[in-house]
Amino acid sequence: MANLRDVRLRMRAIRQTLQVTKAMNLISTAKLRKGRRVLEDTEPFFNRIQNSMYDILCGAGNVKSDYFGRALKTATPRSAIIVVSSDRGLAGGYNANIFRTVNKLCEALVNPVLILIGAVGYRYFLHSPHVILENFSFKSRLPEVVDAKEIADYIVSQYDSGVFDEVYIVYTYMYSTIKLVPEAQMILPLNLEKMQAQERGTHLDYEERPSRIQFDYVPSVEEVFDALVPFYMKGIVYGALVEGYVSEQSARMAAMDEASKSAEKMLSSLQIFYNRVRQAGITQEVTEIVSGSAALSD
Repeated sequence: MANLRDVRLRMRAIRQTLQVTKAMNLISTAKLRKGRRVLEDTEPFFNRIQNSMYDILCGAGNVKSDYFGRALKTATPRSAIIVVSSDRGLAGGYNANIFRTVNKLCEALVNPVLILIGAVGYRYFLHSPHVILENFSFKSRLPEVVDAKEIADYIVSQYDSGVFDEVYIVYTYMYSTIKLVPEAQMILPLNLEKMQAQERGTHLDYEERPSRIQFDYVPSVEEVFDALVPFYMKGIVYGALVEGYVSEQSARMAAMDEASKSAEKMLSSLQIFYNRVRQAGITQEVTEIVSGSAALSD
């Protein structure tokens, strides 16, 4: 009976775990849908800012700006890496893949500093030799534009002050619900060729478009361009935050689905074992009753 009691306790614990994993699966599915919808709604706004910057570059010719690079005071550029991780665990290999990508990037750079987004990333890199410059956390909620603005303003201000000379961002891009790939992208200094490639990808009729309209920029082209850069950074950071958020929910959804399947398999195995032990106990009791009845009859 003690054995049966232990099996019943284990089965009850597995059933409770199964309820939690199924509930988390449903919650992650709802958050994933909401995150993708928000990203699709806000993406045109940031694309328009990016197109405006490229319009300035094409219409005004050679724009001189520190955001395209500047003379280094030292032979080695100082680098900052923005790491987009999660505030919670139970997301499979989502955070581990990000950390692996960041460690490889740190090995390729000299004396990098980290700007962390997410509590899990902070707990991991707190025990690493890398320098943590700043940490942001959104308490597992869907990132908002104001959050991206806070991070982008911090990055631009530190870049303008000369704290670092180049900025990378590492986040997870969701190609599909089963293909989540960590991406490492340099966002400062700006790359004109990359902006041109993005412009061609945004407009399918890029080659057939008429010549761009010439504008007069007040007070100057450089000042207008420099004023747009923080908005451009905000768009990049916001896109990375939302991509990381939906990738996290997709990874957690897959992890909870696998956990639910494992729990159901364990529960089925324990149920079979429980039935066998219970049937063996009943058979033994019946045998003892029959044997006793036969002995009394004799």
